[in-house]
Amino acid sequence: MEVEQKQADLVHQFVLLARDARGRAAAELITHATSNPQLFAFSELLSCNHIAELKGTEHSGALDLLRLFAHGIWSDYKSNAQMLPALEPQQELKLKQLTVMTLAERSKVLPYDLLMQQLNISNVRELEDLLINDCMYSGIVRGKLDQRRRCFEVHFAAGRDLRPDQLDNMIQTLATWLGNSDNLLLTIQEKIKWADSMSEVDRRHKKEVEDKAEEMRNTIKAEQELRGQQDVVYSETGALVMDYIEEDRSRPKRVFLLLLENIWVADESSGKLGQLITSIYESDTCQ
Repeated sequence: MEVEQKQADLVHQFVLLARDARGRAAAELITHATSNPQLFAFSELLSCNHIAELKGTEHSGALDLLRLFAHGIWSDYKSNAQMLPALEPQQELKLKQLTVMTLAERSKVLPYDLLMQQLNISNVRELEDLLINDCMYSGIVRGKLDQRRRCFEVHFAAGRDLRPDQLDNMIQTLATWLGNSDNLLLTIQEKIKWADSMSEVDRRHKKEVEDKAEEMRNTIKAEQELRGQQDVVYSETGALVMDYIEEDRSRPKRVFLLLLENIWVADESSGKLGQLITSIYESDTCQ
């Protein structure tokens, strides 16, 4: 953000100066702008009326040089050096910095051999000094020097001025991105609807399971209560009889003893019955 703010401030200053610069003064302003170590954006200056008026004049070379700094790289200058003004050392450095920015935009891994070829540098030490001192320290690129792999790994690169032919491509890229975003939103909405419907199905299933579980609990409770109940009836002679459920056989002999004791109370004169009760009682006690 600091680099962009500095760029904006410098561009504004040069644009204000260009409003009053004509002819030679405008050409000198271009020289100052392309030599400034902190300025890397030139499209606003290039669009100023007094700068554009240099076309076709004796200072048209300065206008071509400004276009080169706005959109070109070092190899472009070397190919057209005879038709352009000679560069000062600071301008040469600036154009090489701009070249690194352009290459860093195109690829995230820049081999040393490619950089040395594009920058017209003959040894690795000089290349690394340029990348560290003049590019990374100035904030136009950030990355890592890999001496073992002989490459520069790009982590960040400041953007350069857009070329006229890049605008249509950028618009197309943004339109494609917008279309993909719309499709993604539709897909997300469909997934949300599907998730909501599945949530409702799960909720209903959970309710059904809970209802069945409650029904089973009630059934089991009723069965347990039924097992603990005893139906009290009387025999034809008026004796008290206790009839337990068939499934409850936990204490069958004790129940039978109670029945016999009730009968015995009704008919104490039966000696055989008393012997029977005694024998059953003793057998139950042993167990």
